[in-house]
Amino acid sequence: MTTETGHFPGKGGRIAWRAWQPEGPACGVIALSHGVAEHSGRYEHVGTALAARGFAVYALDHLGHGFSGGAVANIGSMDSAADNLAKMLDIASAAHPDVPRFVLGHSMGSLVVLHLATRAPLAADGVVVSAPPLDIAVGNAIQRAAGPLLSRITPNLGVIELDSVLISRDPDVVAAYETDPLVHRGRLPARTAMEVLLHAGLVKQRLAKLSGPVLVLHGGQDGLAAPSSSDVIERDARSAELTVLRYPDLFHEVFNEPEREQVISDVADWLTAHVTHG
Repeated sequence: MTTETGHFPGKGGRIAWRAWQPEGPACGVIALSHGVAEHSGRYEHVGTALAARGFAVYALDHLGHGFSGGAVANIGSMDSAADNLAKMLDIASAAHPDVPRFVLGHSMGSLVVLHLATRAPLAADGVVVSAPPLDIAVGNAIQRAAGPLLSRITPNLGVIELDSVLISRDPDVVAAYETDPLVHRGRLPARTAMEVLLHAGLVKQRLAKLSGPVLVLHGGQDGLAAPSSSDVIERDARSAELTVLRYPDLFHEVFNEPEREQVISDVADWLTAHVTHG
């Protein structure tokens, strides 16, 4: 397995990315979309494991995150984030032509994936989403009411703070998150918060457009993106091949729980099946 880094001129600014490459020819490519306030480097163990199964994994840093440009933790717009993810997928495909294409997202990153996959037909062989935040358990009524105005007038004003103890039952994961210099530990900017809230509602309305193979992962004890979010997808999506995996005891970051190896193996098995039979 080898690693690679790069950047491209994206919507809203310079977008940094990193990739984990398999030793031999890739059996498929994956564009990975991380969550809010974090960065692609937190998925090194995921990328490494999937590369060992033959996939080329390309993970971008969203605008305002990691090594990408933009104001801190401000994604600019959900449309821009989706456009940048689509470009990441195309870059991966150009490096590994004629193999199946997949997109994988966690939390806000899964909302980016779902927005991309439902706003217009997506040329991909499968979609994987972890902890999709369609029912969101953060933000009070006052913050939600004032959010749209703040997003327009003061887009970088911090409005909502995430509780890091909710990400994982593994204290080492929480400690690493708290001390990671590329993780934003302040309040989320108004623009990002409102883009997530707005597009959670829009994606719900468009789930009938979600087609093709879809894998949904959700921890049953997720205190940030309610597990009912995945129930909504299971009920309203029109995908002919929809798989929902629920992990009853897991918190928000299923890829960073003590059971992470099983979760990553579940994803790898699903992807491999769709390379073979897709």
